[in-house]
Amino acid sequence: MLELSKLNHTWILDVDGTLVKHNGYLIDGFDTLLDGVKEFFEKLPQNDKVVLLTARKEEYIPALKEFLKENNLRYDSLLTDMPMGERILVNDDKPSGLKCAYAFSKKRDDKFDVDFVVREEL
Repeated sequence: MLELSKLNHTWILDVDGTLVKHNGYLIDGFDTLLDGVKEFFEKLPQNDKVVLLTARKEEYIPALKEFLKENNLRYDSLLTDMPMGERILVNDDKPSGLKCAYAFSKKRDDKFDVDFVVREEL
């Protein structure tokens, strides 16, 4: 269980293999939401920012946006045509000791199982 401060957060999430079946839009002709994704998005605090990343080319983005809308998956930014290699997050911790960067790597197409709680105190 990830314990977060009551400050607003930024979530950076990969799309394919993390939120939806990897390459389902090519193999099946449509995207399929992975288990646990809808529940995770419903739990996100309203003021948090959500950044989605995908290696998909521009021609596939309108269908992806429609899929996200139909499934009530909110996002603030959608970065497309991303490299397929590692994604590295670097951030500084607060002087108070608050850790300000976390990273999770999950098995492709497995259930989305990142659980968190927002603490009342900083």
